[in-house]
Amino acid sequence: MGAGKSTLGRQLARRLSLRFVDADHELEQKLGVTIPTIFEIEGEQGFRDREEAVIADLTALTGVVLATGGGAVLRESSRARLKESGTVVYLYAEPEVLWERVRNARHRPMLQAPDPHVRLIELFNERDPLYREVANYVVPSDRDAVLRFVRSLETGTQEA
Repeated sequence: MGAGKSTLGRQLARRLSLRFVDADHELEQKLGVTIPTIFEIEGEQGFRDREEAVIADLTALTGVVLATGGGAVLRESSRARLKESGTVVYLYAEPEVLWERVRNARHRPMLQAPDPHVRLIELFNERDPLYREVANYVVPSDRDAVLRFVRSLETGTQEA
């Protein structure tokens, strides 16, 4: 959450002449409602069930750059599909950096907590090892590092 998955995904897709797909957007389009609405009606479990199904569909595609939602790695089956279907890039940022990026956002259901900052740290601590488990590359989520990574993919050096 707040690492820049969609931003990097669009850049990669454009530079590599691939189609960009955002899993959260696809889920919203499929259901005709927003992610916060899904959380409100079905709770996190219902949302994760739907997210898992969308990830299964999207990882079957070829020629795409896929940006997943921040919690897509929570399900074992989704982690396996992501790892098996392509190259996984984990955009890493310290919790304090993520907090600065998302603290004013009101559309983040996972931050609807008595102390959103503490909740973000909890989410980071839960998810970071899972991201690292599936990642082929761990790229710092700052503009310069991301640009270096994109250039390395273009040139075939693939340094992170």
